[in-house]
Amino acid sequence: MPTHETIEPPDTADAADTADRPDAPDHLTAEQDHLSASRSALHRMRERTESLDAQGGNAVSTEYLKATLHHRALSLADDPNTPLFFGRLDYAAGAGPTEEPSAGRAERFYIGRRHVTDDAGDPMVVDWRAGVSRPFYRATRAEPMGVELRRRFGFGHGDLTAYEDEHLTDATEAGEVSQILETEIERPRVGPMRDIVATIQPEQDDIVRADLARTVCVQGAPGTGKTAVGLHRAAFLLYAHRDQLRRQGVLVVGPNDSFLRYIGDVLPALGEIEARQSTVPELVGRIRIRGEDPAGVATLKGDARMAEVLRRAVWAHLCQPTQGLLVPRGARRFRVPTYEVSEILDGIRARGVRYGAGRAILPQRLAHSVLLRMEADGDSPDDRVQNSVARSRPVRAYVDEIWPAVDPARLVFRLLSEPEFLAEHAEGLLDAREQEMLLWPTPPRTVGSTRWSLADAVLVDEVADLMDRTPSIGHVVLDEAQDLSPMQLRAVGRRCSTGSATVLGDLAQATTPWATRDWAEALAHLGKPDAHVEELTKGFRVPADVIAYAARLLPLIAPSLTAPSSVRRTRGDLVISHTKSVVEAAVEGAREALERPGSVGLIVPDERVRPFRTALDKAGVPYAVLGEEGDVDARLDVVPASLAKGLEFDHVVLAEPAQIVAAEHDEVTGLRRLYVCLTRAVTSLRVLHAEPLPEPLAQAPALGEAAGVW
Repeated sequence: MPTHETIEPPDTADAADTADRPDAPDHLTAEQDHLSASRSALHRMRERTESLDAQGGNAVSTEYLKATLHHRALSLADDPNTPLFFGRLDYAAGAGPTEEPSAGRAERFYIGRRHVTDDAGDPMVVDWRAGVSRPFYRATRAEPMGVELRRRFGFGHGDLTAYEDEHLTDATEAGEVSQILETEIERPRVGPMRDIVATIQPEQDDIVRADLARTVCVQGAPGTGKTAVGLHRAAFLLYAHRDQLRRQGVLVVGPNDSFLRYIGDVLPALGEIEARQSTVPELVGRIRIRGEDPAGVATLKGDARMAEVLRRAVWAHLCQPTQGLLVPRGARRFRVPTYEVSEILDGIRARGVRYGAGRAILPQRLAHSVLLRMEADGDSPDDRVQNSVARSRPVRAYVDEIWPAVDPARLVFRLLSEPEFLAEHAEGLLDAREQEMLLWPTPPRTVGSTRWSLADAVLVDEVADLMDRTPSIGHVVLDEAQDLSPMQLRAVGRRCSTGSATVLGDLAQATTPWATRDWAEALAHLGKPDAHVEELTKGFRVPADVIAYAARLLPLIAPSLTAPSSVRRTRGDLVISHTKSVVEAAVEGAREALERPGSVGLIVPDERVRPFRTALDKAGVPYAVLGEEGDVDARLDVVPASLAKGLEFDHVVLAEPAQIVAAEHDEVTGLRRLYVCLTRAVTSLRVLHAEPLPEPLAQAPALGEAAGVW
């Protein structure tokens, strides 16, 4: 079994066995010395970077070099509460990845969050993303990959407290689950999400190290680490393709600002500060979003058919010429006949260009035809003359007449306010009832006074892309993708049209009326139909009893998915209580949870936040309300059910499941919302209800589930 040795008892002190290892303190002291030396080396690396004087060939180059050095210094920052390395690989003599077999030298590598070298340039810590580090995650006794010994370290407040050894070449040693690994997975979490570099599993590692050119879709059950996997893939790609992605960019798209704040520290902790984070409303924020559509209307506006309606409406502005172009140049006049203008228009359209690009090309093509007539008349015009003709008033006026400018917001405004305009372009796509649904009951007077919705903003963004191509980013990480409409997926997809994506989600957690029901369809809307779909079902964070209880809902909300399972040996605490006063019981449950280590989430129906706040204030329990400004240091978060997705808490108190279900537009969506809320717990879940529970949850506990209080 793995050897577990300690200086002071870690969280899993009962796993330590040092009675037959009197030399344990010396080993640990040596490893602690290496940790201290590595931190000193990292500090020197940062000092050297900060001491460099940026001098480029010109002012622009100098500023660019300064920015590069600044980002380099930031990436070398050290958090003393975070272990600089978490593992070690010892290779057999001649089997290491950098030595020739004939050298006969054994090699040793410490695996950590970033690369650290000594003054001679030799590695003291190897970045977890480097190829030499992969055996730490993939080596087994059946396939040791040249590794003789793998060592995992336990840490407390940045100091080394324990280690475990796995002798991968010893066939007689029985393999057991690493207790340090289990401790790290189950460690209470307070504050933002942490990285998982020390606990990446082989199936997760395959996704993390997938090639940049490959789009990967991860269907992940709660607690399988899909969000962390997506973020770590972004960190890996930034490491492996830094020059390319520094130019093209990496974008992380999350469901809301609270979620982005929760995951915001993961990439910086890994030394990556160049990835941008955004939500869909921010991506499509060409107009101010101030309104909200009814569910049915928002679903229709998010339908993929709207893309064709918009395409028709844009290109309908293009007119066939009724007369030729006449351009005066001095005492002479040059005429481009109508038929030739039509041929020019057809040639531009045949190139498949965007509407705006075609409008920009047309003046030059017309000017070229004028130049040909000037040459035939004995002149020798050059490019400057052609540009002058293209910018001349007659040409600009002619272009405005046959290829007029289109404003995206005004176009969408017309579609949603003018029945005849909508009917003309929706014919054969939307029936009369759907067209009536799209039209505003009381059209705004002006574009500026319109209370645009998110669905409207997505339509405007689609039109803007029909006008001019949206710049593509090198890689996009899209989380909670199952909740996006086809039009929202198109909006994200055009931002990685020439790049790749990591798509993360869970069909069982789809809670919007327009949510996707099938990954193949969603990926087609995203523009990545050939993406590889990977399913993660092994839960590392959600306790077994909790995941089993929540999985009772799967036959109703996602019957095609494999039921998730927990790999944790601790089953967790699950208590279901019927009470007359859910508010009072929730306050008491939150108070009890705060006596235990870790974060606490009180998940409540959206419309019931106020009474819970009042009760907590009266009881003197400090808290913050998710989505609002408040006490950032409070260990207790009051979480509206609609904001719970993507988050996790060590202890969850869930109030009134029936009301959470009833708040959605249909029962299946409500049950999906409840499934999300039930699976936010890492250590304990207390469900409180006065109203009857949904039928699958009202049954007696199955064998293996905690009895709790029913």
